[in-house]
Amino acid sequence: MTMKEVKIPFLMVVVAAALLPIWVLAAAKQHHQEGGEKKKLRFGSDGQFKILQVADMHYGNGKTTTCLDVLPSQFPTCSDLNTTVFVHRMIQAEKPNLIVFTGDNIYGFDAADAAKSLNEAFAPAISSNIPWTAVLGNHDQESDLSREGVMKHIVGLQNTRAQVNPLDQDVIDGFGNYNLEVSGVEGSGFENKSVLNLYFLDSGDYSTVPSIGGYGWIKPSQQYWFERTSAKLRKAYTSKPQAQKAPAPGLTFFHIPLPEFASFDSSNFTGVRQEGISSASVNSGFFTTMVAAGDVKAAFIGHDHLNDFCGELSGINLCYAGGFGYHAYGKAGWDRRSRVVVASLEKSEKGGWGAVKSIKTWKRLDDQHLTAIDGQVLWSKSSAGTYSLKDNEKLQCPIPSSF
Repeated sequence: MTMKEVKIPFLMVVVAAALLPIWVLAAAKQHHQEGGEKKKLRFGSDGQFKILQVADMHYGNGKTTTCLDVLPSQFPTCSDLNTTVFVHRMIQAEKPNLIVFTGDNIYGFDAADAAKSLNEAFAPAISSNIPWTAVLGNHDQESDLSREGVMKHIVGLQNTRAQVNPLDQDVIDGFGNYNLEVSGVEGSGFENKSVLNLYFLDSGDYSTVPSIGGYGWIKPSQQYWFERTSAKLRKAYTSKPQAQKAPAPGLTFFHIPLPEFASFDSSNFTGVRQEGISSASVNSGFFTTMVAAGDVKAAFIGHDHLNDFCGELSGINLCYAGGFGYHAYGKAGWDRRSRVVVASLEKSEKGGWGAVKSIKTWKRLDDQHLTAIDGQVLWSKSSAGTYSLKDNEKLQCPIPSSF
């Protein structure tokens, strides 16, 4: 019997589809709706790739949702819309290549309709036509959608690069474990190589083990996926053409801090620590897994809104973004804020763009001028440390007239 003569009964197809994990079906649906593969993420002609991190929007129901921990003069007119305006301002000021939302995107307990709140929370990113992505926090699922349902909804939104889970691993904990590759400049020798690797993981919400209380953590199945993916990317990067001696730098994004975030004091980090480190009560070993992989240069999280520091431990920078959303707890008089991360390429001997030479970061405050603070070199081929913000990074950005 030839292949053309094989006929699969319709019922078998339906049953087979029903047995697929729901996140596989969601990914297939998104692929079909968008007409196939999305355009590659890649460095621009200026040799840079900029990421805007938005942590803890805690979006509720929009203009009827009041703000927390703001000055008395701000309270009467403050709502979720202040969060929306801040996202718009940051996009306009920084013009990022990718926007990353690192969890607690909505505050489920105060969101009457999770899908509607998610749509409104991500609306500035969607309308910007800039690629964006997201992971889950511990509050996203507390409305009328499960964690799986929230991630499926995010994956179906326009311009998102989020994925429910990797298609090449049948069993993995959580929802929103995936990676994105950032290729070199078009026309350069690295245009078909990922020169910057981005890993996204679901750090969970709360422990599901009866004898262990507190927050969730990154599980062995997720770490196995990360190790496999990192090794695969290393092999590709160190192989011809343009074979490199070391792996491409990687960045990880998740919500809940690892216990290692408690390793710092004011003498060895940049930024502020104004509250405790609310990590899981157990150490799952993911920090050690990242160190062993050898490619991760920094991890970016949210969760603890009053912390915005970066500290380096065993070659990896552990970075908070600071609280972004106005319906999230904060500190009156302490501006909401956002983190910016920029990777820059080196020039090759022939004058073209090569591999990544440095990764820098700074934060912007939601004040009148979007003040930029705490410039740092997180990693470079030579050394890391602080640096002075350039004039264009000190850009003064008033609230757009359209808001």
